[in-house]
Amino acid sequence: MGKISMVMFDLSGTTVHDDTGVRDCLYQAAQEFNLKTTPEEILFHMGTNKIHLYQFLIAREMGKKIDIEDFEKIKDPETYDLAKKVFDRYQEIMLDYYRKQCKEVPGASDTFRWCHEHGIKVATDTGFHRVITDAIMEGLGWVRDGLVDLAVDVEHIPGQIGRPAPFMIFYAMTHLNIQSVHEVIKIGDTPADMLEGRNAGCRGVIGVLSGPRPVTDWGRYWHTHVIPSVADLPELIEKEFF
Repeated sequence: MGKISMVMFDLSGTTVHDDTGVRDCLYQAAQEFNLKTTPEEILFHMGTNKIHLYQFLIAREMGKKIDIEDFEKIKDPETYDLAKKVFDRYQEIMLDYYRKQCKEVPGASDTFRWCHEHGIKVATDTGFHRVITDAIMEGLGWVRDGLVDLAVDVEHIPGQIGRPAPFMIFYAMTHLNIQSVHEVIKIGDTPADMLEGRNAGCRGVIGVLSGPRPVTDWGRYWHTHVIPSVADLPELIEKEFF
């Protein structure tokens, strides 16, 4: 196989510090609309399109069951309007959070620089929508400073189809002219990240321990490697992928 040409990095919990702040914002909005859930359940389903997460919770209260692997396969117009209202409130809470505190996971910027020094494109993807992604990128300056080549979110994809579908990875490959998934690594800290990488056929699907989700949540989904944090990625690539 050829060299690695692109790494698709998750944001919250992988490259952006998260000590359950995202979970708490999602949960607060759900509570305000009296949706039955727990912080632990929210945490497990993070990394997906947030509107679809709320649709899942609403559908369940209506007696429907949707598994995380099917989040982007099932369209449920019946739950959309309420889910969008909850989501809009969540975005208000989340934006306020990131405007007050947005910091990288230690070593993230250094890893991006290392990738560029070794001819590897740096892309990010996320379950966030555009306004949150933009707030993160503005706060950290990664796109402005040339550390991130492309920041992808669910709004780049027709129908806003997010993880675990592989389309954000394919979008980045198209725009960065990466022509083989065998040259791509996906790295993240959620079940949705692992499923996305598997569904895309990435050469490496790597889980990190730096996020708020326990490895028991995402570790049972197919992956190739586990590392403590994104700061350890250069060493792993040199050892396993060069």
